Amino acid sequence: MPDAGDDSEIEIADVLREVGDLAATSGRGDLRDRLLQTQRRLEDPAIHVIVVGEFKQGKSKLINALVNAPVCPVDDDIATSVPTTVGYAETAAAWVVERTDPAGSPGSAPRRREIPLAELADYVSERGNPGNQRGIVAAEVQLPRELLRGGLKLVDSPGVGGLESANSLATLAALSSAHAVLVVSDASQEYTEPEVQFLRHAMRISPNVAAVLAKTDLYPEWRRIEDIDRGHLHDVGEVPLFAVSSDLRLLAAETQDRSLNDESGFPALVGHLHRDVLGRAELVSRRGAVHDLRSVVDQLGMSLHAELNALLHPQDTPRMIAELEVAKARADEFRGRSARWQVTLTDGIADLVADMEHDVRDRLRRVQREAERAIDEGDPGPIWDQIREWIDQRVTAGVAETFVWTDERARWLSEEVAELFSAEEADVPTIDVSDTRGILDVVDDIAGLEVGHLNAAEKMYIGVRGSYGGVLMVGLATGLIGMSLINPISLLAGVLVGRRAYREDMNARLNRRQQEAKMIVRRHIDEVTFQVSKQLKDRLRLVQRISRDHFGSMAEELHRSLSEALARAKQAAAAYTADNDEQVAVLRVRLGEMERLRALIPENEPPEGGDVPAVRQRAQRSVAS
Repeated sequence: MPDAGDDSEIEIADVLREVGDLAATSGRGDLRDRLLQTQRRLEDPAIHVIVVGEFKQGKSKLINALVNAPVCPVDDDIATSVPTTVGYAETAAAWVVERTDPAGSPGSAPRRREIPLAELADYVSERGNPGNQRGIVAAEVQLPRELLRGGLKLVDSPGVGGLESANSLATLAALSSAHAVLVVSDASQEYTEPEVQFLRHAMRISPNVAAVLAKTDLYPEWRRIEDIDRGHLHDVGEVPLFAVSSDLRLLAAETQDRSLNDESGFPALVGHLHRDVLGRAELVSRRGAVHDLRSVVDQLGMSLHAELNALLHPQDTPRMIAELEVAKARADEFRGRSARWQVTLTDGIADLVADMEHDVRDRLRRVQREAERAIDEGDPGPIWDQIREWIDQRVTAGVAETFVWTDERARWLSEEVAELFSAEEADVPTIDVSDTRGILDVVDDIAGLEVGHLNAAEKMYIGVRGSYGGVLMVGLATGLIGMSLINPISLLAGVLVGRRAYREDMNARLNRRQQEAKMIVRRHIDEVTFQVSKQLKDRLRLVQRISRDHFGSMAEELHRSLSEALARAKQAAAAYTADNDEQVAVLRVRLGEMERLRALIPENEPPEGGDVPAVRQRAQRSVAS
């Protein structure tokens, strides 16, 4: 990171400590706690960059090439099954977070355990830990790498096995807590429709998304693929694309060949991580700290100014007290349930719940209608596995879209409340309703359906059963003219009637399978709708509680500051004695200290390029819960 940025951050940390001590000596523990939270955010500069993509696209090797170390297992047959975070430390080490009960019972608490770095693949890969039998929740690797020193943490996510699959829901969940996202796709083919859709979702959840075209050394036509992908990205939005070769990067590091490193394409990607990820996160963290410092200093100085003015200008004290009384009354109303921000929050959540329920029902009913039309067009039995897979994909896509849409609406609502609360005082609290982990775990798999194939014996039985009536009927009729019961005419009639009976039986069986398939689809859609609606309602109620508590605590701080200022002004007006000069001197010293600390607080400059929305979204993730 730049030296200037480090120096300013150290200065802000020093000012935070001094202002926090001053708040504690002034009896304002609430303001000191607020600054302690701000200080902890500055001291923990972890900036998470999650690397996502389908299986075998080169995600793990990309991270290895960035840090020049084989930390993430890479093999043609190995797939990452556990999220792995790679961060900075003076010495290399590795840990796993595992459930105490591998079966994952609700009462089991995860524990962190150090493991040999060489054995990491035995815990995080599908070969070493098939089906995650060890119950590993996550893994963490620390390396002494300059790229990671500024707080950068690279997260190797498990492959989603098709970005329209259920696994993509968990991947989308991780994006909302990440500072940036790298979407990896190899150069073997252009973006698929699921990849483009995933990019759209990622851009709506994360403020910093970049695309990586990997394995350029394996495909001579990678430049043509790059041009096609850039066209797709142009339709999605402003997403930078970096074409890289991890093998060339690793070879360049081994041979210390700068030209080979340039050819690998990694310098541009590393520059993006330094400039647009680390730089932007540092700017947002710094702006938040400056904002908190100014707010606390203003509130601490409010009571001192009120007391000093009452001592220096006793003739103006009644007017000042009246103004403080009005401000305190407004603060009382501001923290009540009838305040505009409270009403907006309550009404907004109610509207959002109703809109969310309609959205998820509309999307899933559309899936149901399309599935029923497909079932009516033919026999669902022989192709039921394909139909089930299609339904799973469409349901997953619909649920993901609803969660992303709800997350956007929740963030918009929190910003709307923040603007009503105070454009200068309110940060947007952490809001995350896009977490989709476990959403569909409680939903049973789509039930099986009889294939409908009949063996030769069953077909013969149906034909004989139908032909028996035809032989008997025609045989009796021809017996009246002296022919035997079984004769050529009755046999021909038996064959015709049997064939008809066989067709009718097959049609009846087909109709039963179609109706059974429709009932299976309806039950599955109803179960998904029920579970998703319940989960989203719970998350929206959490949004309401977080926003209410966040803005409510700020209203309490303001109310307490005004109450204290009013009490000091009244006390100074009532206790007009010969000791005023001494008290004035003390107050001036304390206000001088306030002004000294205020002068140490750096100015906040607007972000370059007018990137206000991205910074505001980043602020949502930086405010501590």
